[in-house]
Amino acid sequence: MSQVQLPEVSAVAGAAKRILHNIQTDPEFSAFRAASLEYSSDWQCFTGFPVVDRWTLELDAAPLFEEGMRALALKAAVFEATGDDQAAEVAIAVPVDEMTHAMLAQAQLFARIVARTGVGIIHQTDQEHTDYRSGGYTHACYRTAWGEPPAR
Repeated sequence: MSQVQLPEVSAVAGAAKRILHNIQTDPEFSAFRAASLEYSSDWQCFTGFPVVDRWTLELDAAPLFEEGMRALALKAAVFEATGDDQAAEVAIAVPVDEMTHAMLAQAQLFARIVARTGVGIIHQTDQEHTDYRSGGYTHACYRTAWGEPPAR
């Protein structure tokens, strides 16, 4: 992990909310969401979904999309504050990480959205941290931005 000092939780939370809002209000966001959720039939993560109590693709895909967007917004906020892509790879839960892969698979559509919004989307598989823990840095940033994360 990077040795860069992580930004204050409140600064990350505020930036993440702004970033998420800008992405969600982009004219192509609904198409991006639909394409990302369509990709869910290809998910084959056997390490993360069992941790979601009574996992069903029909019920959990849309909430995981929201959590994936929030995770990418938090990463982008840390990157915006530090300029360090390794520091921006904050810990996220495996099911949420799997959803971010579905989002990033919509490369052309997502590239246009982030170009218009000026967001630096961070995700590099060999740098990712899927060791999310309640009470950690990501949890604190999330809770400050959007309240307590869903228990599932």
